[in-house]
Amino acid sequence: MRFSTLIKHPADWMTGEGADNAIVLTSRVRLARNLAGTPFPGWAKKKQRTEVLERLRPAVEALPRMRDAFSQELDSLSSVQKQVMVERHLISREHAARGEGSAAVIERRQSVAIMLNEEDHLRMQSIRPGLKLTEAYEAVNEVDDVLAEQLEYAFDAELGYLTTCPTNLGTGMRGSAMLHLPALVLSDQIGQVLQAVNKIGLAVRGLFGEGTESLGNLFQISNQSTLGESEETILRRLERVISQVANHEANARERLLEDDPDMVCDKIGRAYGVLRHAWLIPSKEALTHLSLLRLGGNLGFFPEESVALCDALLTEIQPAHLQMHSGRKLSPEERDAIRAEIVRSRLQSLEPPDIRSIKKTGEEDSPPDLGIT
Repeated sequence: MRFSTLIKHPADWMTGEGADNAIVLTSRVRLARNLAGTPFPGWAKKKQRTEVLERLRPAVEALPRMRDAFSQELDSLSSVQKQVMVERHLISREHAARGEGSAAVIERRQSVAIMLNEEDHLRMQSIRPGLKLTEAYEAVNEVDDVLAEQLEYAFDAELGYLTTCPTNLGTGMRGSAMLHLPALVLSDQIGQVLQAVNKIGLAVRGLFGEGTESLGNLFQISNQSTLGESEETILRRLERVISQVANHEANARERLLEDDPDMVCDKIGRAYGVLRHAWLIPSKEALTHLSLLRLGGNLGFFPEESVALCDALLTEIQPAHLQMHSGRKLSPEERDAIRAEIVRSRLQSLEPPDIRSIKKTGEEDSPPDLGIT
């Protein structure tokens, strides 16, 4: 599959079809594995990395799930192409910085992606819409089981799977979910909630993982410990905490509508106005307004399909996607103009928010369906 074919359509998990993704957008499970008797990528010489790639890539491409997959060495991709894959959460920022001896193999539907010679020899991930950590784990575990029959992994009877970073020792598994938490932010409860999450040993990161800020009121919650517990135990705890955070967000949405409906209407109305009429808009500002527009879709201010439209735009307006769309390198000012043009065009048919019906609903003390089941 060519790169242009890969990015032509959004990933299955990006559309959220058939999933409750009002608050939990996606679930991802990643497994880290290394080959026995071979230096890990960070310590390997170029020849050794190339030899490992020559062993791994055919095995990964032969997986039934990877039929007609995208498979490419990173040094043959442009920096923009690699950044597009980062923006789609298909490879990591660290992997995009690597060149010769590294590759990516990505399923046509983009639900399973495998990085070769990233921090570890194999970084395998599965992404699903909504809160479906178990489903994501089962998909990536199936891939792992097939590869384990052909490859000898670096494994210790006491420590489990051996990895470059000690925090990945044991299961080598990281589970995470991307949550949209605008009401907790608007009500100034986000700090308290995230502090509680950190206290029980889970990590909270930004839109693109470790070391990145939260944009568009999007937060990643993931496990930090991988040693001494089974995959099932880790996932159960993670899913329980994520469900609790989602409930806090749902309650915050209800309280905001009951206690300060004018503020909610104003925030969403302003976001709609800016996005529909701005001619220059930076990435951070666009993501903030799209977050509020998405909230409006969940609360009934806009038709239900507006949520999927916002989800698509969250990716389409990222810097590398804009440059891919334009077919050339863009200055920051040019990106701001093209971003605004794309947003205006995509939202052209979206009617203004139905403020009156929402306020009437609030007056009757009958909160709207928040999409939590």
